[in-house]
Amino acid sequence: MDSTKNNWAWHLLFCIILVLLSFGVYSASKKIDYTWQWHRIMPYIIDSSPTEIFAQADGTAAINDAGKMILVFDNGDPDTVIGPADTIFVSDGDLVFEGDKLAITQQTKPGVLLKGLWVTIQLSVVSLFFAIIIGLITALMRISANPLLKDFAFLYVEVIRGTPLLVQIFIAYFFLGTVFDWDRFTSGIAALSVFTGAYICEIIRSGIQAIPPGQMEAARSLGMSYPKAMMYVVLPQAFRRTLPPMAGQLINLIKDSSLVSVISITDLTKAGREVVSGSFATFEVWFLVAGLYLILTSALSLAVQKIEKRLSSSD
Repeated sequence: MDSTKNNWAWHLLFCIILVLLSFGVYSASKKIDYTWQWHRIMPYIIDSSPTEIFAQADGTAAINDAGKMILVFDNGDPDTVIGPADTIFVSDGDLVFEGDKLAITQQTKPGVLLKGLWVTIQLSVVSLFFAIIIGLITALMRISANPLLKDFAFLYVEVIRGTPLLVQIFIAYFFLGTVFDWDRFTSGIAALSVFTGAYICEIIRSGIQAIPPGQMEAARSLGMSYPKAMMYVVLPQAFRRTLPPMAGQLINLIKDSSLVSVISITDLTKAGREVVSGSFATFEVWFLVAGLYLILTSALSLAVQKIEKRLSSSD
């Protein structure tokens, strides 16, 4: 009972410290004479501005019973169906010319920041998948009895860990992207996957080598082949040991994905820079961007914690 009371006291102290820190941040913001304008960035999160529709070529407009506009183009292009629109500027049978404003629609759609967040999620998920595969393969090469495989894995790890990620992104885009005709997104995924794979390789290797050798010997004595013993006996135990550092590395990957903005991928960071240049709400934008990254990394951290609890309960 006393320990429970003490825990509540410590939690209360933690909340008090948070309140004091928040007050300190608020006081500091007052001293820099900055006017907070959070309303400026709302359209960049949820865009509710009207969408103007223009004619792509010369043709004739027709309005059907459902209120939709059908454009019949003179150049033989397929007919285009527009609507129903909130405001239509042409009538049934009117001639339209390329560039004419036809209609306006009111719709709510994701803003620039949410689109950038989605690109960051795509980059992170795909890169996580390939990084784990690369890390697992190279970790097995590192502990292999074959000197050739060992040397290649050692060279890969040392070169990748010894060079900055930003330089690797430039090499992947400007050199490998030119050789293999990769687009920006593919080049970014390749650089992030290869970079993170080198660190995951060492994490998995240390986890495998931390398993007592008797586990492999016992599996082999039962008639299991080396690959089966590694897959069903050693790797599951190594996975449990390496889960916390693996989670930390995967969280770093999400944050490192912000560097792909240098090759003009409109991820969350690049979207933030575009919003700053358009809204001049510098502090608001970067606090929001930091919060969105925090949401992504916290979600991954919570997922790993649930996996850890599930694995510990199954022991």
